[in-house]
Amino acid sequence: MTYSLTDLVGNIGVAMIVFAYFRLQIGRWRSRDLPYLLFNLFGAILVVVSLVFDFNLSTMILQIFWIVISLVGLAHLYRDRHRMETGP
Repeated sequence: MTYSLTDLVGNIGVAMIVFAYFRLQIGRWRSRDLPYLLFNLFGAILVVVSLVFDFNLSTMILQIFWIVISLVGLAHLYRDRHRMETGP
């Protein structure tokens, strides 16, 4: 087995997702914190990039859901912050 640049990219993405989840579990981040959402989003994107070169359907489906859920979280965060700035 050879270890390619795309493997590295995918592994960085996995590390980002696992790191975010770890920080959540030890109470350093909350599920609505911007870093948590961004680490999940960009981690999943990096895994998708690696999947373009070495495709796995199950993993691709998981990453697409991970990206969508992260985007939903970011939209909620933006909406909540916008409401706080503009008032009720």
